[in-house]
Amino acid sequence: MPGKYPDKIRTLPLFDGRFDAYRLAAEVADVLFASYPSGTSIPPHTHETDNHGIIIRGELILTMQGWVERYGVGDWYHVPAGVAHAAEFEQDTDEIEFWFEPEGESL
Repeated sequence: MPGKYPDKIRTLPLFDGRFDAYRLAAEVADVLFASYPSGTSIPPHTHETDNHGIIIRGELILTMQGWVERYGVGDWYHVPAGVAHAAEFEQDTDEIEFWFEPEGESL
């Protein structure tokens, strides 16, 4: 899997989803160390989780609620639970995503 994550992170289990990521499970959230090759496009979808992420290499182009925003290295973004959004990556991109469970539920 691409990405320049430390060896310890690369020993984590792989996320079983539509993108490549290492998954760190916690009591109230999952932490994903995700990598997207240039040209990746993720169509509109929703999550049951409240997602926050930080870009650590490359750039995320996030479309949400009629707005298109670009997030570069060091930028944080937020996708609320249940909100439709799409993502594009014009360059190789790595990010750390925090998927917080809705209050009162376990992942």
